Amino acid sequence: MAARCLGRGVGRLLGGLRGVGVRALAAPRLWSSASAPAAPSGSYQERLALAAREPAAFWGPLARDALVWDTPYHTVSDCDFRSGRISWFLGGQLNVSVNCLDQHVQKSPESIALIWERDEPGTEVRITYRCSSSYPLQADWGCSTCSLQNCSSPPRSLMALPPLCRRELLETTCRLANTLKRYGVRRGDRVAIYMPVSPLAVAAMLACARIGAIHNVIFAGFSAGSLAGRINDAQCKVVITFNQGLRGGRVVQLKKIVDEAIKVCPSVQHVLVAHRTDNKVHMGDLDVSLEQEMAKEEPVCAPESMSSEDTLFLLYTSGSTGKPKGLVHTQAGYLLYAALTHRLVFDYQPGDVFGCVADIGWITGHSYVVYGPLCNGATSVLFESTPVYPNAGRYWETVQRLKINQFYGAPTAYRLLLKFEDSWVKKYDRSSLRTLGSVGEPINHEAWEWLHRVVGDSRCTLVDTWWQTETGGICISPRPSEEGAEILPCMAMRPLFGIVPVLMDEKGNVLEGGDVSGALCLSQAWPGMARTIYGDHQRFLDAYFEAYPGYYFTGDGAYRTEEGYYEITGRMDDVINISGHRLGTAEIEDAMADHPAVPETAVIGYPHDIKGEAAFAFVVLKDDAGDVDVVVKELRSVVADKIAKYAVPDQVLVVKRLPKTRSGKVMRRLLRKIVTGRAQDLGDTTTLEDPGVITEILSAYQEYKDKRGGAK
Repeated sequence: MAARCLGRGVGRLLGGLRGVGVRALAAPRLWSSASAPAAPSGSYQERLALAAREPAAFWGPLARDALVWDTPYHTVSDCDFRSGRISWFLGGQLNVSVNCLDQHVQKSPESIALIWERDEPGTEVRITYRCSSSYPLQADWGCSTCSLQNCSSPPRSLMALPPLCRRELLETTCRLANTLKRYGVRRGDRVAIYMPVSPLAVAAMLACARIGAIHNVIFAGFSAGSLAGRINDAQCKVVITFNQGLRGGRVVQLKKIVDEAIKVCPSVQHVLVAHRTDNKVHMGDLDVSLEQEMAKEEPVCAPESMSSEDTLFLLYTSGSTGKPKGLVHTQAGYLLYAALTHRLVFDYQPGDVFGCVADIGWITGHSYVVYGPLCNGATSVLFESTPVYPNAGRYWETVQRLKINQFYGAPTAYRLLLKFEDSWVKKYDRSSLRTLGSVGEPINHEAWEWLHRVVGDSRCTLVDTWWQTETGGICISPRPSEEGAEILPCMAMRPLFGIVPVLMDEKGNVLEGGDVSGALCLSQAWPGMARTIYGDHQRFLDAYFEAYPGYYFTGDGAYRTEEGYYEITGRMDDVINISGHRLGTAEIEDAMADHPAVPETAVIGYPHDIKGEAAFAFVVLKDDAGDVDVVVKELRSVVADKIAKYAVPDQVLVVKRLPKTRSGKVMRRLLRKIVTGRAQDLGDTTTLEDPGVITEILSAYQEYKDKRGGAK
């Protein structure tokens, strides 16, 4: 049974259906609730204790009442961390797109689902939830405030849309879903989405969910090599992209990157190309003009009824082994957790405008731009541009114009902006803001204080959130809490409902009490967490459950205060966090090792004023390598081409050899101490094959610093 799409009045809708002979639209589903997710009743402490003590009693009623079900579940959960078994809401069936679209169309079809803040300053586009059956392609392209009134055909590209032009998200989703089906996409097939933040990218995600396909959104800043690797690992049948992208006033050649990538992607049968600009691009045998094909399709699409544990999407994240891992998130548990955390952490209220400025290529965009807000019936802002285009006031001008109530961004952006005059913030009205959020990495004190005092006028709630691609949603945050509870700067503080953290010592013992530091683990499952790594469950077990049997190991270290609050202290494995993007050092090393002059490299992360962390590469060259400066330049280019520009090491130091143990393992912790000025405290070096290598590297590093200082 599918959910019914209400258009511009029942009479007009039924008349339209008689005329076009479309598939039956869905009737309201059973087991649905008119209310958005809210935690069970009781005090904060009572709910926290219930979720930890009796997960089924907490999550069961919540899922039953908050989601729209086709078939109710019969078992709340079946989870065992020792075997890596994680299942929630077994027996239940639902469709995620119905929960994000159809249910809201029934209640308030004219409410705004998305506000697309395009790269061009001051040119937002508003998209309603509703479904229109009267106009080909996405909707009525004209409205009372724009220049496209009474137009007979849609604009050639999204670039042509004027400010405040309203369109319908459900119809766009249905037409795109029907297009995917016409081009052979079936339930369980994988679809790669290589698009920047845009309404069509959101519709592509929801269209996959509607027909039971699995979307694999790939950050539109990745190179052709990274794109190809993710397409091949997932065996994607179709790629959806734009002809070009726009970011910070620059044109990004997305289609050219896709063309290069699919040369080595035999699974790809079609490339659906939408148009962000009016510029023509090469169209090959596999290429299809998406707008033209969507215009031929019906404006409704019957949703597939999916089991709770069917895969909703894959999202690739870096690992310490060098090969990105495709994390699998499923239907009901992920959606429930994203919606609940969106509502509780940010104090979302109906009618709020929620502004998360993350890219949809990352988990933050999935959970807090798309699925969480839309499941709650919110208005979600899609931010296509950069914090400093056309100037350092871009965020705050957008807040003023769109009247944003919650603003969720990355410490990297905040650190960048605080270097500008406060006038760039204060010249704009930010009185609509109630909650400010930080995501992606620990925020430093200077950035926290600036965000709280300057942006929030010392009146907004500031939530420094901790979570991961693997967790699906926020796990530790200052809110929710008891009313009026304190918030401490630069600290995630309180576990969410159902999140039970423990700290482990080096021997795998649980650390009790406060004022202790250790490896951050979680002791029980929650609905939003990833279920496996696509095609490699053993790697999933090895990565997250082997180090501390019976616990999920986050890879992060943490400190617990005497009051029981948690502060994240950073990564404990060979993964660095560059501008909020997790990146395995092995990925960079593998890319650089492809250069014929490079027999081996070692990459570490080090503190960076803007990025949080940056990559520092130690490189060993062959004797016949030639001009060192030329090789270093080529290495930077290789990393940009194979991974992405943000992955390029900020510093590259050529050394004669690397510090290794007698078994041949590179001791990266020693390199990290040298770079961070702690060479006098190297710790235990008894396993070094030749301690003299440290003197060599220290000498080379000092010469490198002197040379850089002279150049400046």
